Amino acid sequence: MPLLAKHALAALLLVAATAAQAQYVWIGPNGTRQYSDRPPPPGTPAGKILKAPGRPAMEPPAASESGAESAGEPPAERKDAVRPPTLAEQEAAFRERSKARAEQEQKSQEEGERRRRLAEHCAAARETQASLDSGIRVARVGPDGEKTYMSDEEKAARSEQVKRALQECR
Repeated sequence: MPLLAKHALAALLLVAATAAQAQYVWIGPNGTRQYSDRPPPPGTPAGKILKAPGRPAMEPPAASESGAESAGEPPAERKDAVRPPTLAEQEAAFRERSKARAEQEQKSQEEGERRRRLAEHCAAARETQASLDSGIRVARVGPDGEKTYMSDEEKAARSEQVKRALQECR
């Protein structure tokens, strides 16, 4: 094989290897380098595109993509710098969400129990009110086991107590 053919073959292999590499390189939204043979997504700032066809490769922007360093603001003091949360921070956030969810479930159970007790109380008060309003004689058994009947005045007083209790049930 002649020397010229070997050089041509080597040049052809070099060009083919270069063409096989990613043609676009940019810094993604989470701060990682993205490599692709397709252009970056629309809306990617030009300062974050490190390599594109027809453009020389450039270094990734430091902590400042918007030129905050040129304005005299050090990169550590940037207010819009976003870093992904660490695993420990993610774990702490998960524990907080779990604790909040458990507290919410506890409150829901307590509220359900309170409503159940109120419903029972209201049902008993309605039953008592119906008995008092029915006109039948109402008997009570005292602590000594003696059966006594309520007078009309006692029934009226008890009826007022039950009416006040029923106002909570509306």
